[in-house]
Amino acid sequence: MTTPDPMPSVEDLKAQAKRLRTQMAVLNTPVSHSQSLELLARQMGLRDWNTLQARASALSNHRPPWAVGDFVRGRYLDQPCSGRILSLSAVTGGRYRITLHLDEAVDVVTFDSFSSFRQRINATVDSHGISTGKRSDGVPHLVLKP
Repeated sequence: MTTPDPMPSVEDLKAQAKRLRTQMAVLNTPVSHSQSLELLARQMGLRDWNTLQARASALSNHRPPWAVGDFVRGRYLDQPCSGRILSLSAVTGGRYRITLHLDEAVDVVTFDSFSSFRQRINATVDSHGISTGKRSDGVPHLVLKP
């Protein structure tokens, strides 16, 4: 599974800088808030706080709202479904390749005289959980609830 960099969010980085500032004061080496932000950026191997903030913002915008093992609900081929995420990998354009194992198999055929049940689903979804693949009537194959 390919995952985005484990970069903390901007809010987490600011909290980290605040803890650094507090600890530096305890050690009798006070620093300003902006100095603690700059120190944190250098500690993470980046030139300055602006660079770190931009990188953290860019990565958090492409972080999926789910993880492997999460339980999800939604609709597959316009039928209710629920199950666990077996795999998740980032692909280009803020999309994710996702594999679900459904609690109950879904009939993927709408023809009355036969059925074909599927319990494992592979799809490419955006960060809102809507698949890029659509039925002929324009309804997405998979829609995950937030």
